[in-house]
Amino acid sequence: MKTTYYGQSTVEIELGSGTRLLFDPFVTYNPLAKDVDLQSLKPDYILVSHGHGDHVADLIEVQKNSGAKVICIAEIANWLNSKGIDNVHGMNIGGGFNFDFGRVKMVNAVHSSTMPDGAAGGNPAGFLLTIEGKKIYFAGDTALTYDMKLLEDENLDWAYLPIGDNYTMGADDAIKAAGFINCKNIIGIHYDSFDVIKIDKGEVREKFIKAGLNLKLPVIGETMDL
Repeated sequence: MKTTYYGQSTVEIELGSGTRLLFDPFVTYNPLAKDVDLQSLKPDYILVSHGHGDHVADLIEVQKNSGAKVICIAEIANWLNSKGIDNVHGMNIGGGFNFDFGRVKMVNAVHSSTMPDGAAGGNPAGFLLTIEGKKIYFAGDTALTYDMKLLEDENLDWAYLPIGDNYTMGADDAIKAAGFINCKNIIGIHYDSFDVIKIDKGEVREKFIKAGLNLKLPVIGETMDL
């Protein structure tokens, strides 16, 4: 199983079976991702955490190019239907579903959610994935929340946590979150794309090391094993 980072919160997980899961597609309007070829992204599934533009700006184009099934909150599913996209699986917080690649459970995130055109985006969410013998948590955009303690006994292998501050958790709260979810392997997301979420990578890495955590900050386009 491999993951590739495309900037902001756009990550792909490629399973051993060849199935590709893409999260929160935002490439075209991210200057840091200018070398990423959007047309090359051909996921089988797209998972959407919430409706803000820096998570869905390329959603419709990638879906149309790939034919991927979109997994998202019910309100975003309805919004996609209104845009002529029917290959959608709507969910809601606390619910899970067994897909052909594994199980997805939608979990709470503390944030806001509105679609780029002003339509209702429902509640923001994170995802707990049980895939090919591993458990992976994609937090989406969220504040630190005690609800994360509900994942403590899931024996997570990896967690994608936002660390950019201002709009989401910063590094210090992400370290607390890692304790809540009982996961030492963390991949940072939602940082550097805008001035207000730029981080000092050296300082952040040092904080995670002192906390006994394994933090990965892959460069855009980098692929690593999970």
